[in-house]
Amino acid sequence: MEKKDKVYRSLDLYTHLQKGEIICKAEEAVKFGVNEKSIQRDIEDIRDFLKIQMVEEGLENDIIYDYDKRGYRLQRSEAMSFSNEEALAISKILLDSRAFTKMEMTEMLDKLLKRCVPPENRKIVDELIANERLHYIEPHHKKVFIDKMWEIGKAIREHKCIEITYEKLKGNQKVSRKLQPLAIMFSEYYFYLAAHIENIDREKEFQVANDMYPTIYRIDRICRLKVLEEYFKIPYKDRFEEGEYRKRIQFMYGGKLQRIEFWYKGQSIEAVLDKLPTAEIIKEEEGNYLVRAETFGSGIDMWLRYQGENVELVKKF
Repeated sequence: MEKKDKVYRSLDLYTHLQKGEIICKAEEAVKFGVNEKSIQRDIEDIRDFLKIQMVEEGLENDIIYDYDKRGYRLQRSEAMSFSNEEALAISKILLDSRAFTKMEMTEMLDKLLKRCVPPENRKIVDELIANERLHYIEPHHKKVFIDKMWEIGKAIREHKCIEITYEKLKGNQKVSRKLQPLAIMFSEYYFYLAAHIENIDREKEFQVANDMYPTIYRIDRICRLKVLEEYFKIPYKDRFEEGEYRKRIQFMYGGKLQRIEFWYKGQSIEAVLDKLPTAEIIKEEEGNYLVRAETFGSGIDMWLRYQGENVELVKKF
């Protein structure tokens, strides 16, 4: 009988909260003939239920104490789900990234549509991406690495060193490295780790021995990962700012920082400015643009070659 009374009390409290009413513990205790601690436990049970709703349905509601009204009330937050338009856009971006195996991509899209799109519109979004889902081409490495990426992310947050065994792009040679992980980035189908290497002969291993910028590793090529109980510290003024770094690197090819100037003679200068976030137009002559940009390494050379006759390099400095 006591359990039945508790269930009734909790449902009664929840009903009043849903109606926007204020719950006073003392009044509810008198109403049900229990002490205030019992009412407090009922409120905590309802809070636990709301947390489950948040995870399963994206409804971020909570019970808070209103000091002005001297009681508890339900605080409703906007649903955490995406709009139909946002879910469609994110689905398209995910598919176009081609960053995951087909099974991973299928599971991600299913979860996205199930949890973020109202049932009445789910079929519409599903139909709009159906052809791309059917013909999705997974990356050639066919590796699942999300768990590894999460471990790296935690190590970055906690400033812990890591040890990796890494398979190089050429020759299938494997090397072992002790790293200070700094950031995870994404570019052209792959996720990358930016990290400083510990205990390495920079003169022997690096093309630019005094290059103080991080080394870039493709996460899917990390064969073994171990997070160490060893911490590293970087002064705030020397912190790695991946947003600024990302503006200046093309195809994730590292190297020394440089400036370039080139004439662009193609149709869309806007596409150039979007591709090279540091670019600025120095001069315009008869629809041609003199552009200056700041970049890292040799990736910019690859991009310039792709442009063919649309680009004429003036100088690097």
